[in-house]
Amino acid sequence: MAIPVIMPKQGQSVESCIITKWYKKSGDSVRTGDILYSYETDKAAFDFESPADGTILEIFYGEGDEVPVLDNVAALGSPGESADLFRPSILGGAPAKEAVTSTPVPGVQPEPVVSNAPVPANESDTRTRISPRAKRLATEKGFDYKGMEGSGPGGRIIIRDIENALTARPLRSAVIHEPAAGFSDKPLSNVRKLIAKAMHSSLQNSAQLTHHMGADARYLLEARRKIRENMLQNPENQDITLNDMTCWCVVRALQKFPDANSHFLDDRIRNFHDVHLGIAVDTPRGLMVPAVKNAGTMSLNELSAELRSVAEACRKGNIDPELLQSNNATFTVTNLGSYGVEMFTPVLNLPQVAILGVCTITYRPADLGNNVFGFVPYIGLSLTYDHRAIDGGPATLFLKEIRKEIEGFGA
Repeated sequence: MAIPVIMPKQGQSVESCIITKWYKKSGDSVRTGDILYSYETDKAAFDFESPADGTILEIFYGEGDEVPVLDNVAALGSPGESADLFRPSILGGAPAKEAVTSTPVPGVQPEPVVSNAPVPANESDTRTRISPRAKRLATEKGFDYKGMEGSGPGGRIIIRDIENALTARPLRSAVIHEPAAGFSDKPLSNVRKLIAKAMHSSLQNSAQLTHHMGADARYLLEARRKIRENMLQNPENQDITLNDMTCWCVVRALQKFPDANSHFLDDRIRNFHDVHLGIAVDTPRGLMVPAVKNAGTMSLNELSAELRSVAEACRKGNIDPELLQSNNATFTVTNLGSYGVEMFTPVLNLPQVAILGVCTITYRPADLGNNVFGFVPYIGLSLTYDHRAIDGGPATLFLKEIRKEIEGFGA
């Protein structure tokens, strides 16, 4: 009995995924657990395993196609079964590409017969490869995509190519020409589109203000030195970074200033009883901000291990999509200190009401006591907050509490 092979739903906010690679083709026999195809969301990449033994009757979507979640991407069954029942409505009931039919003749072994439509000898050079969703959008908008070069695998046109081309109109001809000398155009990836949308929405829909302050980092650096010494003597000891220590101090400060551990929800402010810490992670796919749930209940070692775990999951592309939703964190930390940034203005992850930017450590002249002056390491702190939810005075007191926690670390 034939069964559908579906595009799984990865998180409540994911509406479609892109097939990046097929490992099987129509007619292949597969066993339960064989990897059929790889796909990606806007944030992560996954492999899909065969749900049963059988033969791939038909593949409805190719590499580079954007597929709605829970839609059928292929049909699996016994040789000779029909896949028509599972063909997605987006294909209009028409046979999928490369479909093969056969007519049984008594006593004669049937041979595959390809569609009778004439195929030009140079078909691979003349046909335009386009995903079903992209083709439907182009048809609805009256857009001529012939000759257009797509950004999908093998130059396949996918839906974002059509969307970008429609945005670029009015053009008398919808054909995309080679760019003029001196520059080239690069279509936005799904991740970059979402980041751009979120950042623009954040600045449009909140009243953001940033305060900058430095904190004496001598205790942090001393603690870091001891940790590294212990690791040299005992390599199995856990490494705890300056960022881990800073996040620990932030969590402590948030527990004393719950107004900063909040969401602004238009007609109310929601204060959270525990800290769910968002941490900005730079990955090859773009910026991701996973949440570390219940960070306020963790020891420094536990927090450090959890921060490392979610960061690695983001870079590998197997992070739980739900942890990337901004409403799953109550406060975010973003650290540009390793890049040498001395001061910056982080952008809020709405509906969160505040975000801390951690900057590099610089040396400043300071009074060491007894009329002795010297240079002291200061770590830069940049707090952006939503003035709709927090006034300048309380925001400054909160920032000073973070500084106090850093300057008293381990003392």
